Amino acid sequence: MKCVLVIPSWEPEEIFPTKTAASQINYWQPLGTLSVASSLLEAGHDVKFLNGAFLDHAGILDEIERYAPEFVGLYSTAFGWYKAVKTAEDIKKLIPGAFLAVGGPYPIAMKDKCLKDTDAIDAVVTGEGEFTVIEMIERLSEERSLHGVKGVAFRSQRDVIWRNPERDLIADLDSLPFPARELLGHDEYIPPPATYKRKPVAVIMTSRGCNRRCIFCFQMDRERKSGIRFRSVENVMKEIELCLAQGYREIKFIDDNFAADRQRARNIAREIKKQGLDFTWFASACVHHVDLEMLSEFKDAGCWAILMGAESGVQKDLNTLKKGITVEQIRKAVTVAKQAGLRVFTPFLFGIPGQTYEDGLRSIDFACEIDPDVANFHALTPFPGTELYDKVDDYGWMSDNLADLTYQGSAFVPYTMSRKQISDLRQVAFRRFYSRPRFLLRRVIGLRSLNDLIAAYRGIKSLFWIMVKKGLFKRPEPEGTNL
Repeated sequence: MKCVLVIPSWEPEEIFPTKTAASQINYWQPLGTLSVASSLLEAGHDVKFLNGAFLDHAGILDEIERYAPEFVGLYSTAFGWYKAVKTAEDIKKLIPGAFLAVGGPYPIAMKDKCLKDTDAIDAVVTGEGEFTVIEMIERLSEERSLHGVKGVAFRSQRDVIWRNPERDLIADLDSLPFPARELLGHDEYIPPPATYKRKPVAVIMTSRGCNRRCIFCFQMDRERKSGIRFRSVENVMKEIELCLAQGYREIKFIDDNFAADRQRARNIAREIKKQGLDFTWFASACVHHVDLEMLSEFKDAGCWAILMGAESGVQKDLNTLKKGITVEQIRKAVTVAKQAGLRVFTPFLFGIPGQTYEDGLRSIDFACEIDPDVANFHALTPFPGTELYDKVDDYGWMSDNLADLTYQGSAFVPYTMSRKQISDLRQVAFRRFYSRPRFLLRRVIGLRSLNDLIAAYRGIKSLFWIMVKKGLFKRPEPEGTNL
């Protein structure tokens, strides 16, 4: 069957302030969509991938009209849902006979509600899509009903909405084919300057799921029954070798926590070094899972940076988020990462339930104290499918505009703060952290390549506007709310 997988079109300025978008935008390789694509290819289907990060809406429609697919799969986040609906409706007008399914974080969280939003959508994939989509297409090609296909909500021929039982999460991740990166263009998928050493950059996920319960984190496994599902070291190494053969020169491991299984993480690093593979890499880890010994092994194997979720420098805020970590653990983790010779990235959040403006200022002080190489300052966001979303009325107010549901949008405001205070804290944080002489001197001394120069130039431009433009991160007030 002819299949096309689509990420609807979007613009960086819809998420980031126009003045800072160039230094913030991140074009990740969409691993979930590419994994579904590889399963379709392995099953013998023809597959085309269209990414709206690089195609406008009209361009997507032109490509689809030329390709004339029988099956269309749309990916959507909460932020992108309005555009996904528009894309679905316009595709149906072009090719009424095409079967159109949606998947991604928002459809997984909202399930059959998505079918009620528009008649253009025929089905929703309510969990991991690799096996579900294959079974759906088999049924469609045989003109059989989707009744009984686990992990699907669908609209029957009589326009009745059915929701089938959930499909079990995939236990054996080694059984999946590697993401179909051959459907991509290398040069388009470049992270923000200063967040990579070499290009092109591939992203790899060596595990799925998380066994922690942060209130802002979306997980398909809501009850954490499956915990973290790990790929074998051998399987991970095969994918690394394939990426290098495809021309990639850097890899970002984007697991929720690459170091959750300490010995496995060390074994991956050891295998990379043992095989003498020439690439740089980047990983994420929880602060209470790292130590100098492990991070030193990462460094010896080509790792140059690590991201660790700090979120706050105030213990009561960490407790509210259910992070399960302490301020002292954050401080220690940053210290040992620097001792290992790694660059350190730490995100922070404003708008935490119960957080005050003064608490936010204390977090900024903490960020400057621990002095990571890169700090990001986000607005806490109640994504559908999270505890924060489910209990939002207990914590504060939420915008009813899905377009606000990004870490930039201040979509949520706790009872202890105002929306303006959250946007002001973000601007104060960026201004204070990145204008420090210590930071600026370190960046100048660290200039080594054209990439470093480009990163510095874009960073200076962003810092200029952060310094001079009031309300840079302020969003329009949503109608019908008092934020």
